[in-house]
Amino acid sequence: MACTRPEPRRGGGGLSRRRFLGLAAAAAVSALPGLSSGAFGAPAQGFEIVSSFPHDPKAFTQGLLYHDGFLYESTGGWGTSSLRQVELETGRVVRRKDLPAEHFGEGLALWGERLIQLTWTSGVAFVHDLRTFGDAGSFSYAGQGWGLTQDGRHLLLSDGSSALRRLDPMTGLEVGRTEVRDVAGAVSMLNELEYVDGLLWANVFTSDVIARIDPATGRVVSWLNFSGMFEAHKRVSPEAVLNGIAVDRASGRIFITGKLWDRVYEVRLTS
Repeated sequence: MACTRPEPRRGGGGLSRRRFLGLAAAAAVSALPGLSSGAFGAPAQGFEIVSSFPHDPKAFTQGLLYHDGFLYESTGGWGTSSLRQVELETGRVVRRKDLPAEHFGEGLALWGERLIQLTWTSGVAFVHDLRTFGDAGSFSYAGQGWGLTQDGRHLLLSDGSSALRRLDPMTGLEVGRTEVRDVAGAVSMLNELEYVDGLLWANVFTSDVIARIDPATGRVVSWLNFSGMFEAHKRVSPEAVLNGIAVDRASGRIFITGKLWDRVYEVRLTS
């Protein structure tokens, strides 16, 4: 999602085994724009940085996934939106496809041999061939498109509200939705999405905080606070917030990046 709205080799970086406590206190989270005030129930989850890798600092990351040794990335911007295949170890863009200037790229998901890329306000998802990036169709959906992932049965789409919409992956038709909640109430501004070990991870837009959600109930199981992982002095813009989550399903490695960040971080959860 854009921050202005609307018109809107392994081991690098010296960060190996750097530990974080996650959210130190409930108050730090209740102040986020996506959370109402009041009691805060889900616990903080700690993590450590295992490694980091180069990332294009001009990439306005909107969607991220990992597949067969590469990152696939959707970037946003009016006239600058793209689909990219990126070499993890070097950050080199090995394949790129630009979207038409009138479309603002958003979330990205893999379904079989197809990459499905949302747009922010156009109400259209572009379908690309995984191997060639050739056109493989499109479908329409109602409202805005923010984050996108899939659970093996459906696509899951976020639109900036507290709702996660389930879509038929072939037609784009909505077949259900779940509201995300914590004890504090509904959690809105949900953005980039990824399935990790049976839970749905969703970052809260404009923040570096991720909710880990039970997909069956919408309940927030725990929170991750990545604030400070990408240092403030390196942020070239207020828009340089966390907005990329990807998982290597073969090894379980988890990768985090953000808009205009010059690193992709491999992280591991701790107690």
